Amino acid sequence: MLKEFRAFIMTGNVIDLAVAVLLAGAVGLVVNGFVNDIMMPIVGYFAGGIDFSDFKIILSEAVIGSDGNVVTPESAIRYGAWINSIINLIIVGFVLFMIVKSYNKVRVKEEAPAPEPAGPTQEELLAEIRDLLKKK
Repeated sequence: MLKEFRAFIMTGNVIDLAVAVLLAGAVGLVVNGFVNDIMMPIVGYFAGGIDFSDFKIILSEAVIGSDGNVVTPESAIRYGAWINSIINLIIVGFVLFMIVKSYNKVRVKEEAPAPEPAGPTQEELLAEIRDLLKKK
């Protein structure tokens, strides 16, 4: 059981999977920052100075008490944040596509092993046996 467990842990596929998960998290953070801090201001500029993350449909207004504190927060559907998430998904998908495409170009392809030389056929073996029996 222990040998099987060690063989499972030491396989390259498990290590590759762990590296992929860690890289995906890091790439996700970088792309999320890129979308929120670089792309969305550019998109907003060309859209007339609009910030998509502020788009929302207010279902109920916030109730503010006489002391200025929020008694009941507003209830709203924040579809602008959803638009940002869609743009984020498109960019992450594009980046991962480019990474996989470049990896496939660089990766060394394994050559198929050369076929083993074919041995004598059954008829050739029988012919050899017949010839040997004739000599005796």
